[in-house]
Amino acid sequence: MKNARISVIDLNLHYGKKHALKNINLAIRSSGVTALVGPSGCGKSSFLKCLNRMNDLLDNVRIEGRVLLDGEDIYDKRTDLTQLRKRVGMVFQQPVPFPFSIYDNIAYGPRLHGIRERRKLDEIVETALRGAAVFEEVKDRLGKPALGLSGGQQQRLCIARALAVEPEVLLMDEPTSALDPVSTLKIEELMKALGRKYTVVVVTHNMQQAVRVADDAAFFWEGELAEAGRADDLFCRPRDKRTGAYLAGRF
Repeated sequence: MKNARISVIDLNLHYGKKHALKNINLAIRSSGVTALVGPSGCGKSSFLKCLNRMNDLLDNVRIEGRVLLDGEDIYDKRTDLTQLRKRVGMVFQQPVPFPFSIYDNIAYGPRLHGIRERRKLDEIVETALRGAAVFEEVKDRLGKPALGLSGGQQQRLCIARALAVEPEVLLMDEPTSALDPVSTLKIEELMKALGRKYTVVVVTHNMQQAVRVADDAAFFWEGELAEAGRADDLFCRPRDKRTGAYLAGRF
């Protein structure tokens, strides 16, 4: 893919003796939403965490192959992991706001990277909250505890926290699985909007959600990448019989 932001080449992941990902090759475009779909335990979340080396935090993990971000291998020994995770942000399944104010949650990352000027931080906080479509709901209580927000607001706060350090890629691991339908709809609309500016990669078990938000899709099966391509093609005209069977509800 000519406009790929991320290129995964012959990626293998082992958790001890378990071969969790097997020879994965996938190109992810520089903008748009790529949905990773497939049954539980098929390797979707493990693959997602390979894209910013979150699996490095686990014991007894062995990774082979290459993951190129704008042509540079993130598994090179010279890679600065702090800078990598600034460029490739992560939003988890359960929203986990820090036990700080709303403002300090968003300002945390920029401060970590050396920004101290209050005027600049104010600008970053507002821009990030607007980018996560939550500013209007919280603008009058930025000094209040973030833990007082609703579940859907907390998830959008966590997205804003990731956006505050100006990432190039946003990884989202089942970001709506713990949310009610109204909050889920807001996050889906946000994902589509973010896809116009960022490379968004989302793991979802909700096939209807994948159909609604994804530009591209990749179907995983037992640690293998069964197929990948434009979302419309994969969901409507799957090439691999395993994909077709899963979409038809036979698995």
